[in-house]
Amino acid sequence: MRSSRDGRRHSRPALRRQDAHAGGGHRLAPVRGLAIDLGSSGTRAWVPGQGLVTGGPAGWGDGARRPVRRGRIVDAESCAGLLGHLADTALGADRQDSVIVLSHPVLAGREHRAQARELLAALGVSGAVVLNSASAVAACAGQLDGGPVLVVDMGAELTEVALLVDGTVVDARQADAGLSDLEPRLMPAELVRNVLDMITSMWREDKHGAVRGALRRGPVLTGGGALHSDVTDRIAGYLGVPVRIAHDPATAVVRGAALVLESAMGPVGADVVSGRPVRLR
Repeated sequence: MRSSRDGRRHSRPALRRQDAHAGGGHRLAPVRGLAIDLGSSGTRAWVPGQGLVTGGPAGWGDGARRPVRRGRIVDAESCAGLLGHLADTALGADRQDSVIVLSHPVLAGREHRAQARELLAALGVSGAVVLNSASAVAACAGQLDGGPVLVVDMGAELTEVALLVDGTVVDARQADAGLSDLEPRLMPAELVRNVLDMITSMWREDKHGAVRGALRRGPVLTGGGALHSDVTDRIAGYLGVPVRIAHDPATAVVRGAALVLESAMGPVGADVVSGRPVRLR
């Protein structure tokens, strides 16, 4: 594996519920919204009532102009233009009654999350949530609050494994290598080895049996790698457990973000979802 990072001290629980009337003021729920998965290989967006939206300004997907590489914002100006284009298309010029949910890799880092929040604030929306991708996938799979869950995200330029317990990310690993880095002939073996190395590392550090419990339930596989049966079958075979492949793995993150968006756009008085990090258990 090209390089990896250990997220035991830096991963973030993604979702905390807070009262919509917190702070003493009466707040109306937003009536428009946009969910965005800002990925290394492309950007996907979800608009309530319309569904999945792909694409951006002309030429944005060219390798030289791609604003996100290996899950991190590398060109803030281009990224701002892309987000502005999506917001203009989905929400129009006046966004005071709207909210945006933007996903990021589990171990994207504090600087990336701060940049993302700044970019969203510049769009003039009334609310914004910065959400880690593992929790988005867990939400999409209906596994956010039901005990330990292991999410394996095999993307174009990153491979991540995250452990969630009752909706909270408690451990994560990341390899700075993905499908686009591997030769097609060698891809299944290399990708599976990266995934197994990260799961093994988490297993060895697990003091409470959460990894074992998550494996018994079956890890949730997502990202482009989950579309390859020679990858998913090998993971299941080596682990000796069934795996759960997210429905339409390539869009699981943005669809999970859309579920969080629906919560944020709920009726007045309902709980809304906050992207604030909280301390690990």
